[in-house]
Amino acid sequence: MLNDKLKDYHIILASASPRRHAFLKAMNIEFEVKQHPIDEVYPKELKGTEITDYLAKLKAEAFKKDLKEKDILITSDTIVWLDGKAIEKPKDEEDAFRMIKSLSNTTHQVMTSICFTQKNHQKVVNTTTKVTFKALTDEEIWHYVNTFKPLDKAGAYGIQEWIGAIGITKIEGSYNNVVGLPTHLLYETLINIINT
Repeated sequence: MLNDKLKDYHIILASASPRRHAFLKAMNIEFEVKQHPIDEVYPKELKGTEITDYLAKLKAEAFKKDLKEKDILITSDTIVWLDGKAIEKPKDEEDAFRMIKSLSNTTHQVMTSICFTQKNHQKVVNTTTKVTFKALTDEEIWHYVNTFKPLDKAGAYGIQEWIGAIGITKIEGSYNNVVGLPTHLLYETLINIINT
C-alpha cells in the first residue's frame, strides 16, 4: 500500500515524540528520525491552528537547505486550546495540576498541524478534535500527575493514559490527533504528494 508507493522516497520525521514514532511504525512507513531543537516561540496575535501551522513550519526551517530531491520531511505541532488560549506543556507538577484542573468539567480543543517539506515544495494541513472531561477531583488529578509525570505533553495529559480512561466523557474528531498525530491526515496527504 502506502509503503510500496513511498519506496522511492526518504521520509524524515523531525520529532522526539515516542508516540509519533509509534504511529508511523504502526502505519508501516519507513522513516528516519532527525532532530533540531528550536525555541517554540510564535507571534502573540496568532490563534488556534495558526499557532500550530506556524510552529510546524518553523520546525522545518533548520532542515530545508539539506533536503534532497526525494526527501519528505515531516514536522508537527500540537496545542490544547481552551477559552481562546493555548495550553502548552507544563513547566512542573504544580503547573500540570493547574492545567488539568482548568480542563476539568469542560470541553477543550486539541489542534495539530503537520508540515510536509520537500526540496521545492511545502504543504501544511491541520485538524481539530473536541475533548470533554468530567469533573475531576483534586485527588484524581494529583494521582495522575504524580504517577504518570505528563510534563512532555501539551495540556499536561495523555488521552491514552489513566486520566483518559477515567476522565474523558466525549470526543469529537480524531482520537489519534489527541494522542499526538492525526494519522488519517498524514496518510491522505502523503498519498496526495506522491500522486501529484
